[in-house]
Amino acid sequence: MNSVVLIGRLTRDPELSYTPSQTAVCHFSIAVDRPRRNGEDQGADFIRITVWGRQAETCDRYLSKGRQVAVLGRIQTGSYKNREGATVYTTDVVADRVEFLSSGNGNQDGQRGSYQGGGQPPFGGDQGFGGNQGFGGGETQGTGFSPAPEGPGVFDDMPDTFQAAEDDIPF
Repeated sequence: MNSVVLIGRLTRDPELSYTPSQTAVCHFSIAVDRPRRNGEDQGADFIRITVWGRQAETCDRYLSKGRQVAVLGRIQTGSYKNREGATVYTTDVVADRVEFLSSGNGNQDGQRGSYQGGGQPPFGGDQGFGGNQGFGGGETQGTGFSPAPEGPGVFDDMPDTFQAAEDDIPF
């Protein structure tokens, strides 16, 4: 099984290009925090992500440096010869789904990384986690779940992080 789920923040703006057959491909990197161990610095891994098709165009349009995303995909390795003739090995995550979790830069003026349309951004039919209706846009078929409420201030009372207390742990 080759399956990867990552949550991280973009380290730079995505780069969109097209293949000769006009298929969109978007590349970006995310920083994924490592767990802390015995007082060591937390550190992070920087992982290259590749997204194809309509989802690639959507990522290029709505993502920007600092934006937090969840990525579901697979690991793909490859190699190429650099200018000196040495073989360079690569490891990338090819994304099947990308979910936009938060804006990383507080940008709310309609610029890149901030969707200002009514409702959810126009994602494809099978993208996003938790169903086949994308990132919202109606009830998920057969589950009885509805999308989260939208609009400014809806989640203002939510904490930025979860802090577990002794009473919260079930064992």
